[in-house]
Amino acid sequence: AVTRHLVVMLKTPEAGRVKTRLGGEIGMVPAAWWFRHQTRRLLRRIEDPRWQITLAMTPDVKGLKSRQYPSHFPRIPQGDGNLGDRMARIFRSMPTGPVCIIGGDIPGIQPHHIHRAFQILGSNDAVFGPAMDGGYWLVGLKHPSRVPPSFLQNVRWSTEHARADSIASIPDMRVALADRLQDVDTADDLQSLSR
Repeated sequence: AVTRHLVVMLKTPEAGRVKTRLGGEIGMVPAAWWFRHQTRRLLRRIEDPRWQITLAMTPDVKGLKSRQYPSHFPRIPQGDGNLGDRMARIFRSMPTGPVCIIGGDIPGIQPHHIHRAFQILGSNDAVFGPAMDGGYWLVGLKHPSRVPPSFLQNVRWSTEHARADSIASIPDMRVALADRLQDVDTADDLQSLSR
């Protein structure tokens, strides 16, 4: 059977380095604390025999050594560049088989959401998990090694166009959407989740 790989992109949870938009509203230390606990809970919840988890860490050296996250998951550095550069590089570096990448800041992710995304890759080249704000919480590829050079180039990150731009970067691939989830960038997002 083909091994499915789930990559979780993580930052070391230091105040002022993670969730800075949220930190501007609730304070950098509470924002980093929230991120650390949220990501630990997320990793416990999504660990599953149906896929292998790899942590893609930044900053590279510190992230690879950080004791904040479970040590039994393999880790790779995210490397340089914008989000698109880093994600494209991660895809190209993974073993054969379907790969999905998620971030650590979507509290609502459940194993069934991830399983559904991998199922979608059965009959599509790429899958995106839409977030409420025009971005996405998941991106997956059936054959990551065949990703074209245009993949995730010229994307307007952190805007409502991020998902549409990302899909437009792979015009020759069959793309489908997974479940829509809420990501957390602001204090309002946190409150809407706790409701």
